[in-house]
Amino acid sequence: MMRNGVQSRFALLSCAITLLSAVTIQTMTAVVLHAQETVAPPVATVPREAPSLPMIGSGHLPRNLSPWSMFLTADIVVQAVIVGLAIASVITWTIWLAKSIELFIARRRLGITLARIRTDRSLADASTRVGEGRGILRALINAALLELRLSSDVADKNGIKERIGTRLARLESAAGREMTRGTGMLATIGATAPFVGLFGTVWGIMNSFVGISKAQTTNLAIVAPGIAEALLATAVGLFAAIPAVIIYNQFARSIGGYRALLGDASAEILRLVSRDLDRGQRQLSLPKAAE
Repeated sequence: MMRNGVQSRFALLSCAITLLSAVTIQTMTAVVLHAQETVAPPVATVPREAPSLPMIGSGHLPRNLSPWSMFLTADIVVQAVIVGLAIASVITWTIWLAKSIELFIARRRLGITLARIRTDRSLADASTRVGEGRGILRALINAALLELRLSSDVADKNGIKERIGTRLARLESAAGREMTRGTGMLATIGATAPFVGLFGTVWGIMNSFVGISKAQTTNLAIVAPGIAEALLATAVGLFAAIPAVIIYNQFARSIGGYRALLGDASAEILRLVSRDLDRGQRQLSLPKAAE
């Protein structure tokens, strides 16, 4: 559902940018045509030096339209938008690095320990093979051992299995939630960054039209820098949003695989418990770490 929402927001953003660009181009064309139509015909008189038209901010116009120069000469609002989007991009890549390492270590550790207990015949053997530690498989085994000890005077095997299953399910759910921590920020950045950049674009284009009105000229040297700065905000917004969406989708698939591995671990523990109950083995020692 989150993935569909992000895709729908990107479609809405594309339509908004296309409409804004079309309106800007049509408005600029109309202004140029109007200026050409209102030019008075030349009068055959002695040529005089025409007064130069005022150039609004001509001393601050960038000599080139590189991204850095456009950022330095942009309006304070556009600069704030670009800085905020840059910070969001840094957060995105930081989450990607930290979560990738965490997910890789967790999956590798769980996969190795799960492979070790697949050939064990009892829960006690699995507990001995896993050893002491703080991994999720150790926590699942401890939960099963604790319930077996608490239910040592109960004759209903199905009830014992059901209670152990609920304990394992809660641990499995908690481990899955722990692994998804931080991915919500990626979804937020991917959904809002394009619209924040679009706000900077709208603000910059508004300033460009104000410059046209004050200078009373359609010279592109006046309006081009402002429009370029406005489009730079949109570009930075997309630069921050696109990686966030891709990384979020990648983590969604990887965490789904980790949840499936947790389900395999819970099923393996339940099989060992069922085997022990059928043998009549209930008095199992609980490690001190779980007591």
